[in-house]
Amino acid sequence: MSSVILKLPHPLPISSRLLTCSAGPCFLLSSTAPTLTTTAPSKPVADVFFHLNLLHFREICGFRIHGQNVPFEAVVLDKSTGEGVIRAKDKMDCELQKEHTFTIQAYDCGEGPDGANMKKSHKATVHIQVNDINEYSPVFKEKTYKATVLEGKKYDSILKVEAVDADCSFQFSQICNYEIVTPDVPFTVDKDGFIKNTEKLNYGKERMYKLTVTAYDCGKNRASEDVLVKISVKPTCKPSWQGFSKRIEYEPGTGSLGLFPSMHLETCDEPITSIRASIELETNHIGKGCDRDTYSEKSLHTLCGASSGTVELLPAPSSSANWTVGLPTDNGHDSDQVFEFNGTQAIKVPEGMVNTNLKEPFTISVWMRHGPGAHEKETILCNSDKREMNRHHYSLYVHNCRLILLLRQDPSEAENYKPAEFHWKLDQACDKEWHHYVLNVEVPSVALFVDGTMFEPFLVTEDYPLHASKIETQLTIGACWQDNSGHDNDTESVSEPTSGGNARMAQFFRGNLAGLMIRSGKLENKKVIDCLYTCKEGLDVQLPEEVAAAVKVEFNPSQSSLTVEGDDIDAFDKVMQHISYLNSRQFPTPGIRHLRISTTVKCFNGESCVAVPDVEGYVMVLQPEEPKISLSGIDHFARSAAEFESQEGVTLFPELRIVSTITREVETDPESEVAEGADDDPTVQETVVSEEIMHNLDTCEVTVVGDELDGEHESLELDMSQLQQRGLVMGSSNLGLVITGVNSMANYEQLLHLIRYKNWHTEALFDRKFKLVCSELNGRYVSNDFKVEVNVIHTANPVEHANNAMMQPNFINPVHHASVDLSGHNLVNAHQASVVPSAATIVIVVCVSFLVFMIILGVFRIRAAHQRTMRDQESGKENEMDWDDSALTITVNPMETYEDQHSSEEEEEEEEEESEDGEEEDDITSAESESSEDEEGAEPEDQQGASRQQQLEWDDSTLTY
Repeated sequence: MSSVILKLPHPLPISSRLLTCSAGPCFLLSSTAPTLTTTAPSKPVADVFFHLNLLHFREICGFRIHGQNVPFEAVVLDKSTGEGVIRAKDKMDCELQKEHTFTIQAYDCGEGPDGANMKKSHKATVHIQVNDINEYSPVFKEKTYKATVLEGKKYDSILKVEAVDADCSFQFSQICNYEIVTPDVPFTVDKDGFIKNTEKLNYGKERMYKLTVTAYDCGKNRASEDVLVKISVKPTCKPSWQGFSKRIEYEPGTGSLGLFPSMHLETCDEPITSIRASIELETNHIGKGCDRDTYSEKSLHTLCGASSGTVELLPAPSSSANWTVGLPTDNGHDSDQVFEFNGTQAIKVPEGMVNTNLKEPFTISVWMRHGPGAHEKETILCNSDKREMNRHHYSLYVHNCRLILLLRQDPSEAENYKPAEFHWKLDQACDKEWHHYVLNVEVPSVALFVDGTMFEPFLVTEDYPLHASKIETQLTIGACWQDNSGHDNDTESVSEPTSGGNARMAQFFRGNLAGLMIRSGKLENKKVIDCLYTCKEGLDVQLPEEVAAAVKVEFNPSQSSLTVEGDDIDAFDKVMQHISYLNSRQFPTPGIRHLRISTTVKCFNGESCVAVPDVEGYVMVLQPEEPKISLSGIDHFARSAAEFESQEGVTLFPELRIVSTITREVETDPESEVAEGADDDPTVQETVVSEEIMHNLDTCEVTVVGDELDGEHESLELDMSQLQQRGLVMGSSNLGLVITGVNSMANYEQLLHLIRYKNWHTEALFDRKFKLVCSELNGRYVSNDFKVEVNVIHTANPVEHANNAMMQPNFINPVHHASVDLSGHNLVNAHQASVVPSAATIVIVVCVSFLVFMIILGVFRIRAAHQRTMRDQESGKENEMDWDDSALTITVNPMETYEDQHSSEEEEEEEEEESEDGEEEDDITSAESESSEDEEGAEPEDQQGASRQQQLEWDDSTLTY
């Protein structure tokens, strides 16, 4: 047990002694040390000793310590000398209590054996300090430290780590050093725990650093656990749109698709006062500026509610409208038919399509794409004199980015100035983009609508009415019809005249035109105009109720762009997140639609304080599941000549069926494949499924295969009232007929059932062939070619035909042609059983008759050889066997060559195969064979040379057949 002994100086100098007791023991204290002070080691030392020297006159028997819960005791070591010791009752703990202070008092042994009159000394103060040992290690206050720094900046201090030590002494409880354990990091830490970067950080190089830091106390003890420090690098704050996906896929038929569901605007805590964003959907590369229904312009007018009276001047080429044949087209089906005019082509509109003088109110509508051209006039539509005077009655043309309508008044009106030219200066006329133009003309005013927006003319010039004339006019598209014999200041010369003498074209147009229409008698209203122009695809937004009042949203007419404006950034972000793309077409045009967002941000000073870069992306419209239009029905049948010549005619498509299907690839379930068995091919991953769908058709065309229709004795007819009930239009020519207009497949099917073919001169007609093709979306989806062949059954006397066949072999060729065409036909008439057999049957009758004749001749020879000893009944049986023998002898004719014999056998086999094509034909042949036997049996027998001659004629007919 260690101890600390404190000895007071003894004897003390007189000058420094203080007697603090009388008639008893006294402590001798130094005047400079009024207390007894010592140090006691901390645990594990158990006792602390104070050796006390006492100035006394008697023996010292004990010491008494005064104080509460004093963990010390005083023990006398030498009574005579008064030496004693103070010791600890338990181990000292500096962390619990660093110092102890108490008072101690001595008392002597008293007088006599019983210790009477015991004396006490005065009280002395004892102060004990407990020495510390380095028993504890540093501990960090936090388990993890985190901080965020901005890239490109060097900090004096990023964060502070702090550790503590539980030791009680200053030496062991103080943290003298911190250290970064992780090697090769651009950070350092000082003795106070402050971490800073040693170089500028780069967000692109490292977005987060993880450091391990430890601490040391002044006794060199290391922290029990190192601490993790995470430092995130934040990119330099740049105002921009965050959370934007560059590629957005749109699946057709899924409705509305959100474009920016997670997007928000980062403003870097700038004091924003207003935000304005423009979102543009770029679809100029699709059709005429966006995805629209690709029906013909005339069908679109009907769908949009325009009344009758609309004439289509640029229709797609067909058998009934062929004046646009030869014009270059776009060769695609992303829009209706687009025609290209390169400055050399022009077309003449047939007479009667449009009234010569447009007196009443009328409308001109056209799609046009035109770029900056020459300074010459470029004519879109022109009605001018056919000859001599070259007067322009009305025209629509482009000149120096101006759209001009020329309209000369009727000659019957008063001779005074009238508005004659209307000028509009338009950027759209020269920007090389598609635009929709509608002119509502009601003299003396003209209203122009471009892409649904109305424009007033900036200049109107007047002129006298035209003089009365009997000269016919010519309506042309792409140029003006001119004549060299006359002069007109409005015309320009060209170097290459067209065919037709001195007549020529001038003022050629350079650009693209589509859907050129004239509607007489009524003006188009704004609703119809908007319908004609409106896209089937565009942007849409559903404003949340909580932000509807805080943000303003505006669309352009085609809904290809919109603007969002507001001052609340949170509300602004919510509106942007509700912007969507919508395509209402059943079969949208696949491909890319580019997106662009342009943003302007203003601060308190009213200027653009934050520059937000534009955002670009695109919507990818996936390929739609394309329909397959199938036409089916009876494609081969025969009718009597009387039916063709009747008032009703023959129905061409009595059982026509129109079906449209789409084919989908469906992924198979792997579990079901395993359940079905291991025999299945494991490489098959998808199953093809066909589904029938319903959609519209816009054209069905019936054309003649072979020679054109002869209008003098044949025609294709359809009840016009049935067309009008369904809002469809029919055009016909000597090539066939075309039904146009948007309507359901069921309505088209019903109409096609009603088409009849009439021919009132069938003597030389044996068959007629027709082809039917239907299409949807102006030819984007086309059906199969459904061909129908109709044969004519001619009524004739079979006996006469047989005689003619034998007496006039030259007639066999046309008869044989008819018989071949009839083979395999479906005889669908209910009364066809009563019809006289055809030419093929007649040939068979002739052949069988000749065989019967040869059989009879053979029977006659047999009877002569047997001396006519057999009975009639027996001879009948022998006749049957002899018929077989004779048939065998017929095939070997001594008058035939080997080649003729061989060819006859092959042709007989072909006849047998043809006769087996149908049961009805076999029945007719057998019936006619019986009747022929009866007829031949009644004829007298011929000589052997005559029979051979008939046999040769039969062989010739067989070869011809």
